[in-house]
Amino acid sequence: MSDPWLHIVGIGEDGLDGLLPATRAVVEAAEVIVGGDRHHDLTGNVAAERIAWPSPFNAMIETISGLRGRRAVVLVTGDPLWFSIGARIGRAIDPAEIVYHPQLSAFQLAAARMGWSLPDVETLTVHGRPVEQMIAFIQPDVRLLILTTGAETPGQIARFLTERGFGQSRMTVLAAMGGKDEARFDGIAASWDHVVPAFNTLAVDCVAAPDAALLPRVPGLADDLFVSDGTMTKQEVRAATLAKLMPMRGALLWDIGCGCGSVAIEWMRAARYARAVGIEPRADRRAMAAANALALGAPKLELIDGTVPEALMGLDAPDAIFIGGGLSRATFDAAWAALRPLGRLVANAVTLESEAELFALHKLHGGDLVKLSVHRAEPVGRLTGWRPLMPVTQWSLVKR
Repeated sequence: MSDPWLHIVGIGEDGLDGLLPATRAVVEAAEVIVGGDRHHDLTGNVAAERIAWPSPFNAMIETISGLRGRRAVVLVTGDPLWFSIGARIGRAIDPAEIVYHPQLSAFQLAAARMGWSLPDVETLTVHGRPVEQMIAFIQPDVRLLILTTGAETPGQIARFLTERGFGQSRMTVLAAMGGKDEARFDGIAASWDHVVPAFNTLAVDCVAAPDAALLPRVPGLADDLFVSDGTMTKQEVRAATLAKLMPMRGALLWDIGCGCGSVAIEWMRAARYARAVGIEPRADRRAMAAANALALGAPKLELIDGTVPEALMGLDAPDAIFIGGGLSRATFDAAWAALRPLGRLVANAVTLESEAELFALHKLHGGDLVKLSVHRAEPVGRLTGWRPLMPVTQWSLVKR
């Protein structure tokens, strides 16, 4: 095991004065310091070689690794392991070679300024990530603390809130917390017009209007929330499908024949950092899936133009697979071979031909085979009757 040589130090707006004495000594004894312009300004009195964040990000890892054998310090904002680069560095460099020095995070400072209990708040970051991913967390009476991308982010989020019927949500932007230039901006989403500093943290207290869109992260969103050509996994069947797929934190789904993306999008909404790849040969449906992903808070949905099983070659091994279209023995064999241990596979069929394929696969591999039948109440003249949807045969199994 190597001795630690790299110190990753969280620093706040109060600079060196805010560090513990032992941490300050580490920074002052450094031979080389890596950080952003702001970090270097906060430690300007320390005599050390300075290195700015290189680009692209992978170059940073190479640069830092090249400092092995020197007294090296990486400066970050707040807690290095809470939505910061400390975790990324720890995946590339043996953690036994690193000493982390946490500082109060922006979340802790913002919660203190707002008087909010952190366990009762959703903490998010859109810093360097698509802002749309916060949409999945817009729900009645929820409080959000969001690390933003820049000065324009609060306005974008105010628009998302207003478009979904949360225009009366209270918003607070907190900037330079803990420093001499600390600033606060309060307002309402529907009328937000503040010009705020680029480096800020946003607090949102979600307030729903009577007609607000209800978008829970539990699977089973209403069909009309998705743009589609009518060919999609319907709400009730979709909820049952995702229950069998079992979304989990950071897990990867292959959605084969993803259509308008309803299953993949709900998978990504259901668990933090869940990922999905949608394979769809039709360009019009891929366009619908991309639009739905942005509108519903899953902007990282990856869409692939291709047919199966050829399109599956070279993809990362999935934790779950949904076959909603393109079912064949060859597709199943390729998907099953790629599926990780304890992975879940679900295939739905509406045609007799696909159903026959499921029967044959079930006989060979076991699993659960069910018939899902849904009737919805609809007008029949001046009265109301039951209108059936096409029944769906669903086969599911776990790879053990």
